[in-house]
Amino acid sequence: MDLRATTRIMLSDDHTFVRRGLRNLLESTGHYEVCGEAGDGNLTLELAMRLRPDILITDISMAPTSGLEVTAVLHQFLPETKILIVTMHDSEEMLQAAAAAGASGYLLKTDPEELLVVAVHCLEHGRCFVSPAFNQASAKQLFQCSVS
Repeated sequence: MDLRATTRIMLSDDHTFVRRGLRNLLESTGHYEVCGEAGDGNLTLELAMRLRPDILITDISMAPTSGLEVTAVLHQFLPETKILIVTMHDSEEMLQAAAAAGASGYLLKTDPEELLVVAVHCLEHGRCFVSPAFNQASAKQLFQCSVS
């Protein structure tokens, strides 16, 4: 049994400003600890393999390794790490690609900021989260789990 009082979260986005905002939102709850940050996909893979976070929050559009590629690798090698995609891509195709890669959640950067904590809460309790901008019934089938 894990006795940690906080959920360990790693942040991956190529914009420092975005990572700082995510960190502030999460740490202000007192329940989440940001255990690492990376600004590109390669560093994300390296740090995640070492840190083994409970949850990884990643953007899709990063170089040289995209967030979808990171998701697929970590889903294979760290299946216990839940992955939340936080992105500007509001297309069904990207949502499908994220689900296929093994993500447990998909949040749009245009969604209200309070949904970040809701999404993380869902993932830490074994549920998926998909932005309300998408059809929830379709998302439930796509992610093959209970969507909140």
